[in-house]
Amino acid sequence: MLHKLFYILFFSALIVSCKSPEARRPVQSHSGTFIKESAERNKKIYDDEKNFIGEIIAKDSTHNYISSENGFWYFYNKRDTSTSIMPDLGDVVKFTYDIKDLNGSMILSEKENGLQHYKVDQSNQDLISGVREGIKLMKEGETVTFIFPSYKAYGYYGIEEKLGSNIPVQSTVTLHTIEQTNNN
Repeated sequence: MLHKLFYILFFSALIVSCKSPEARRPVQSHSGTFIKESAERNKKIYDDEKNFIGEIIAKDSTHNYISSENGFWYFYNKRDTSTSIMPDLGDVVKFTYDIKDLNGSMILSEKENGLQHYKVDQSNQDLISGVREGIKLMKEGETVTFIFPSYKAYGYYGIEEKLGSNIPVQSTVTLHTIEQTNNN
C-alpha cells in the first residue's frame, strides 16, 4: 500500500512538473501614445514654422527665394553662372557661414565658426543638416542665404545660452573652394 501511494505521488509530481512555463505578463504596457503625441507635436511645430517663414518670404520683395526639396528655402547673394561644378560625394569643400535668427540678430558669426573644411557626405563634422545639404546646391565662389526650419538647424536642443529650442534660423554660406576627388 505504501508503494502504491509513493508511485501515485511520484507520477503526480512528474505530470505537474512537465507543464510548460507560462509567460510572465508585463507589469506596465505602453500603447505607443507618447510616440504618436510627439509626432503630432513635431508636425504642428513644423507647420507653424513653415507659415512663419512663408510670411517672412512674402514680405521680402528684394530676394527671389527658392524652395529646396530638402525642406528649406534659399536665395543667392552672389551667383556664379559660368561654371556647373557643384560638390559631390567625397569632395572636400572650404566654406564660411554664420547663423542668425530670422530677425537678423547674429547667433554665431563667421569669425566664431572660422573657415570650415568639410568632406561632403563623409565627415562626422558637427554641422547642422541644413548647411550640409545646402552646400551641395552651391558652386565655388557663391554666397547663398538659407532659411532653415528648426529641424534642419538646431532642433529641440538649440545652442546653450544662444538659441532656444525649436527656433528656425538663417545662415549665409560662402563656398570658397571645391577640391574634387578622383572618383568624380
